[in-house]
Amino acid sequence: MKLWQTNPSLLDSIEAFTVGRDRELDLWLAPFDVLGSLAHIAMLKEVGLLKVEEFEELRTALLDLYQDAAKGDFTIEPGIEDVHSQVELLLTRKLGDIGKKIHTGRSRNDQVLVDLRLFFRSEIQKISMEVQDTFNALIQLSEKYKDYLIPGYTHLQVGMVSSVGLWLSAYAESFTDDLLLLQSVYQINNQNPLGSAAGYGSSFPLNRKITTELLGFRDLNYNSIHAQLGRGKTELYLAFGLAGIAHTLGKMAMDICLFSNQNYAFLKLPEEITTGSSIMPHKKNPDVFELIRGRCNQLMTLPQQITSATNNLPSGYHRDFQLLKEIVFPALETIKQCLGITTFALPKIEFEKDVLKDPTYQYVFSVEAVNAKVKEGIPFRDAYLEVAHSINNGSFTVPEKLDYTHEGSVGNLCLEEIVQKKNVVLQGFGFEAIHVKEKALLSRF
Repeated sequence: MKLWQTNPSLLDSIEAFTVGRDRELDLWLAPFDVLGSLAHIAMLKEVGLLKVEEFEELRTALLDLYQDAAKGDFTIEPGIEDVHSQVELLLTRKLGDIGKKIHTGRSRNDQVLVDLRLFFRSEIQKISMEVQDTFNALIQLSEKYKDYLIPGYTHLQVGMVSSVGLWLSAYAESFTDDLLLLQSVYQINNQNPLGSAAGYGSSFPLNRKITTELLGFRDLNYNSIHAQLGRGKTELYLAFGLAGIAHTLGKMAMDICLFSNQNYAFLKLPEEITTGSSIMPHKKNPDVFELIRGRCNQLMTLPQQITSATNNLPSGYHRDFQLLKEIVFPALETIKQCLGITTFALPKIEFEKDVLKDPTYQYVFSVEAVNAKVKEGIPFRDAYLEVAHSINNGSFTVPEKLDYTHEGSVGNLCLEEIVQKKNVVLQGFGFEAIHVKEKALLSRF
């Protein structure tokens, strides 16, 4: 019998269809379901709906379940619909009627809401740390190769002087914007929906601020309907955060594929991170970065996938929301894998030092020639025409000196400032405060 079931007549085919992949995907939520239950029973005790001795028995049993879930030893038995049902079943087997009291004052609707919020909160931290690792690799390489000049392109045509350091640190700084977007998602997610029940509150004298404090939420979703409206919308916000990171990562992967091409030859990918051809013995294919590019393209469709699944739903809970797990959960793993393999591969790339000595790139210095004339007092438009004329008649000569000093240019990468920008964003998440709250909730003392 299901938690909601009043008779045993449900057809097996209907059960299988409605449960879908929930048993598999809910295992990801198991530690967070127990965490939410620990906070819930503490609140029930405070408002008089659980006796102290009942609370202690439930708490001890839940802490044991948390350890199993954290170690990956938690399973959902055949015939059990979801993680919430499994937890309640195990408590009831162990504690009898006391175990049944854990559901007092809540619905599976607000249970899954709080599970997802806690799970997403944890995943956002993991992703943020992966982004920071990739960021650090980019900054280190930017410093190492800051003097390696390469052409910069507009319209895929040779444009102006760039450098490996400028190119790499551009992506590092782009990740700081992605983290800022992810932080806003984190803050929206980090609000407590527990106690909203099925979306319309409860006649029990619940104290929702207690669970908010215990679980480390920055605030609560006050309106119970609003809490339910967060299902689907929270996933949409998260999808935008993941898509932002994927946009940066995918574009960088494309650059690496392009710049490793023999016609560019700005960098070399060592054999240990490339694959070969079955008939062309010389081939060293950038498959790793091609797959990162492809997977990031898929991740950038996440907002549309979430929207397509939820955009015509009225307020209240609908079973359609169950499908979002199948979209979002694998995406979280994909973005972490892509970031991890990028961080691993980046330091292995070999960059060419004298790219701009190739005559192909001589006109990349045309702007320098124009600016040099302007510094001599010639009006910019006249200087531009003089250099254009020298290019057309074949008399253009490459300037001997580059003079870039402004912030964010080839000669002044501002790496320290970019690192500081990233640090400020990361501090804004408040991860440490969450750790303190969770540690206290899981303490056996």
